[in-house]
Amino acid sequence: MNPHALPLAHRTGFLVGSVIDSSTALLAEQEHDIVRFAMGSPAPEAIPTKILAELGEEAIGADAPDAFDYAATHGDPALRSALLSQLSGTSDATSDDRLVITSGGMQGLDLAYKLFVDPGDLVAVESPTYTNGTATALSYEAALLEVPVDEDGMQLDALVDGVEQAGRRPKVIYTVPTFQNPSGVTMSLARRRRLLDLAREWGSVVLDDDPYGMLGFSDHGLPTLHELAAGDPLVFSVRTFSKTVAPGLRVGWVDADPSLRQLLIHAKQAMDTCTNLPAQRLLAAFLREGYLDEHLRAQRSRYAARKQAMHEALTEHFAGRAHWTDPTGGFFLWLTFLDAIDTQELFEVALAQGVAFIPGNAFSPQGRFPHALRLCFASSTPERIAQGVARLHRAVDLLAAA
Repeated sequence: MNPHALPLAHRTGFLVGSVIDSSTALLAEQEHDIVRFAMGSPAPEAIPTKILAELGEEAIGADAPDAFDYAATHGDPALRSALLSQLSGTSDATSDDRLVITSGGMQGLDLAYKLFVDPGDLVAVESPTYTNGTATALSYEAALLEVPVDEDGMQLDALVDGVEQAGRRPKVIYTVPTFQNPSGVTMSLARRRRLLDLAREWGSVVLDDDPYGMLGFSDHGLPTLHELAAGDPLVFSVRTFSKTVAPGLRVGWVDADPSLRQLLIHAKQAMDTCTNLPAQRLLAAFLREGYLDEHLRAQRSRYAARKQAMHEALTEHFAGRAHWTDPTGGFFLWLTFLDAIDTQELFEVALAQGVAFIPGNAFSPQGRFPHALRLCFASSTPERIAQGVARLHRAVDLLAAA
């Protein structure tokens, strides 16, 4: 044995990281102009920077002795109160004993897997699905069952077939039900109800990850899994302000059965003690002063126009060469080439041409989507979208010629 070898834990073999998050550093290293369809982040102009800055000192209470102190692990009272008021009357209306404030949505996913998954447990996930969602499950040594997605979300017949073939029930079913990452599709009402029925039959926890639900382009949204569950403890809902307000604040929340609150507090105390208190108070003021509703209306209109611009650009450049989803909200659409174009190889060519995306295989632990890719329309103007899709077209032609 190498005397200098480190005694790494067995779980390190399951730490796969995130292609999406790694792209941030990669893009920062580029010196030429790049249209960025890769990261799922609001555009800089979509973040209410000026309002947050104006609220800052008074909201945080800079003169108060506890302004930069530790917060209660389950969340600062000011934010919990403001959030409860904001959610009242919506599909995510809830009660204080169900809320725990988290350090972004990712901590909510981590808490869920920490509470429910033992090594080897079966976790059913959409395919394609959010890279970090599966990476977190793998970090707790879960066995993943990939379930196909179509225009109505997770294919539940395929889920049933997969469970039968596995010979055991899933401990957790992970879903991004609304404007799914990466496909942009929304799970139908019938499937939402059937998913809950299956979870009750199997005793499976539904991990309801819904960062984009407030960003629908119309007012005709479906009830959330949280609402349909009507308090069923098998539904564990994860939400975040990263897509609706600002990702850098790193504030989200989980909505879970009250019986889990103390366990969640214990688990979170072993992670970070508490969520950033100044950020919580800044968000509390943002909600309390009524800014969120107006902000969301503006962003829905902005993102709808950008989705339409991307749809038109793709039709111009890729009609007959690819097909893509047509989301009614959120940040993303999913493009699949009709020819066998390796999007991992395309990534390097496209980056050189000045456009970035995330290759399809990043969204499947088994690498099921070599000819697909995810495009984020939210973070670029319509003009930049047109430019970026034209660059993507040029990259595809260059790769095909090579």
